[in-house]
Amino acid sequence: MKLTIAAIALAAMAGCAQSPDAIAPVYMGNAFAAMDCRQAQAELINERQNLAALSAQQQSAVAGDAIGVFLIGVPMSSLTGGDKAGLIAASKGKIIALQARGCLAAPVQS
Repeated sequence: MKLTIAAIALAAMAGCAQSPDAIAPVYMGNAFAAMDCRQAQAELINERQNLAALSAQQQSAVAGDAIGVFLIGVPMSSLTGGDKAGLIAASKGKIIALQARGCLAAPVQS
């Protein structure tokens, strides 16, 4: 009986949302090579804001999953679309690719 309960708990935890810090970025290569520096800087600012918002949503999903697993044995946030891991991975990849452009340290000219 204890083994069955442990197996169910383990299966439920496997479907839980990951912490935003634990999500690896998706490799974007030089996807932003065609952008000029001004566009890349603007996109980087926007993407950092996007990542912050997604990370906050993901933290809520992590907390919701923990409560759901504790109360009913089901990670509710992950099941209802609250898990933003894929979007966070893509956002992290975009930020890395934009930072790798090399021109982001240059001042923006008017």
